[in-house]
Amino acid sequence: MKKLINHPDNVVRESLEGMALAHPDLLKINLDPPLIYRADAPISNKVAIISGGGSGHEPLHGGFVGAGMLDAACPGEVFTSPTPDQMLEAAKIVNSGAGVLNIVKNYSGDVMNFELAAELAISEGIRVLNILIDDDVAVKDSLYTQGRRGVGTTLLAEKICGAAAAAGYDLKQLANLCRQVNSNGRSMGMALTSCTPPAKGSAMFDLGEAEIEFGIGIHGEPGRQRMSLKSADEMTEMLALSIIEDSAYSRTVREWDEDKAEWT
Repeated sequence: MKKLINHPDNVVRESLEGMALAHPDLLKINLDPPLIYRADAPISNKVAIISGGGSGHEPLHGGFVGAGMLDAACPGEVFTSPTPDQMLEAAKIVNSGAGVLNIVKNYSGDVMNFELAAELAISEGIRVLNILIDDDVAVKDSLYTQGRRGVGTTLLAEKICGAAAAAGYDLKQLANLCRQVNSNGRSMGMALTSCTPPAKGSAMFDLGEAEIEFGIGIHGEPGRQRMSLKSADEMTEMLALSIIEDSAYSRTVREWDEDKAEWT
């Protein structure tokens, strides 16, 4: 796969620099550690909303930093979780004193690093709550897995909660709203071909010309099954039915209990 890049190691940094140069009135960047945030942050008396994850899913998350959406985004390297120091620095920059809501996709690295960052921020006097997004119905609930992956509902949560924060919702109200958005969200995906990460330079997996993978993850995680390519109507029906027929999902997630000052 051909790509217009300079060097794989510089893709994320140069992407951030380009966004800041294109929209200097809206965005600012920090390169050490790398993050992107609203030019007018912090916004007085407004809860700040932060998200982040591995790069390679643009415009998520950096493209949704702005009024009525995210206050900051932390980009990891391609398909790699951002680090706790990115998240902590973002919280320090955008926190107005009203607290910070971290919207976290349910991948082990994202969850672990956002939890550590939250603890560090809390130790420095910043109120932080983390809410997980886990909407991918392709993953069956299991005690032996990370659980459902966070995908499409992430964007809805960022927009809905961003608008609510701008309207004056406090931190606990925003956390409750984000939980509701996640509980009502479902996603299902498929792949026609593999992507080619810049650093790897080759496809992550092989699919035949007349083959698709149904239920695949956004980083190439295995799907439910491989099958022959079908018509658009047939694939749309399969995707939609997977969501419509999804049974009730019992979530077991860790959240920070402000009263007990511990994860519960």
